Amino acid sequence: MPQFRQDFITKEWVIVSAERAKRPDQFQHERACRTDRPAHDANCPFCPGNEDKTPPSVYQQGDGANWRIRVVPNKFAAVNPALSPKRQRDGVFLSAEGFGVAEVIIENPAHNTCLSLMPPEGVKGVLETYKQRYTALSGNEDIDLVTIFRNHGPAAGTSLEHPHSQVIATPIVPPLVRVLMQQALIYHDTYGECPYCVMMNEEIKRGERIVADGKHFLVFCPYASQSPFQMRIMPKRHHSRFDKINDEEMAELAHMLQTALKKLYIGLNDPDYNLVLHSSPTSDGELHYDHWRMMIIPRITTAAGFELGSGIFINTMPPENAASFLRGVAVN
Repeated sequence: MPQFRQDFITKEWVIVSAERAKRPDQFQHERACRTDRPAHDANCPFCPGNEDKTPPSVYQQGDGANWRIRVVPNKFAAVNPALSPKRQRDGVFLSAEGFGVAEVIIENPAHNTCLSLMPPEGVKGVLETYKQRYTALSGNEDIDLVTIFRNHGPAAGTSLEHPHSQVIATPIVPPLVRVLMQQALIYHDTYGECPYCVMMNEEIKRGERIVADGKHFLVFCPYASQSPFQMRIMPKRHHSRFDKINDEEMAELAHMLQTALKKLYIGLNDPDYNLVLHSSPTSDGELHYDHWRMMIIPRITTAAGFELGSGIFINTMPPENAASFLRGVAVN
């Protein structure tokens, strides 16, 4: 029967509708094999040899033209570091110039690869770049939030096939982020514990929604997943900021992230997805009640009128079934 479920942290409701559930393989997309595409595209601004089509690198792994990863300013950024972060009133309205930093992380020289297919050291290099840019941008006193994300495929919002992530650093912490933090703070003030740690321990205890369990990280389908095959990757050691990750944890995170994405790649034929890194606002320091994490959100369903009007998402794939399917997908 259909079931309302409330997210342990956000308090948002979803409907898990088993009656409308499909078999997991019915979520597979019709998509040409990525490796059948050329490894180099002469018209792609991110491919080797086309470095003049992007601004100069602000960070790079590898020397000169033999780069492995490049980070460049986004030519089409929604924010601009040359503007002022100062806010101003216009009657009852509030505004500010579009100050901020937007960068593109070009993850690999090959045009036809992705995080699922890269060598493990390549995935680790991408995550090390995430940390380097997070740390560098956090040092700007006008920056309060560093958001790192990856849009994979047209349904997830990307227009370029070449594997890349993005970084946007802003002087504004939006209500969506603050509401999550406020709910976590209320729980911590009431029970004296980090709610994310409590939730993670409960998932380990139950086991039914776990996709992969490691020494340092847990991958699971959230109890109140808003969409099919949604996954959360959480560090078992409590920290609210991503830059607190150590080298041993970084190596395992690369393995766990690639495992999760490879299971999607193989099991659902490379679906479009968004990958988002959630970390506390840089100006807040280390927090006892917040917990950094990654979210993988496959874009295999579309929110319609009810979801947009009510804020209650309908998920036709129970997360227990999704986790069971993903656990059964063999990866190398």
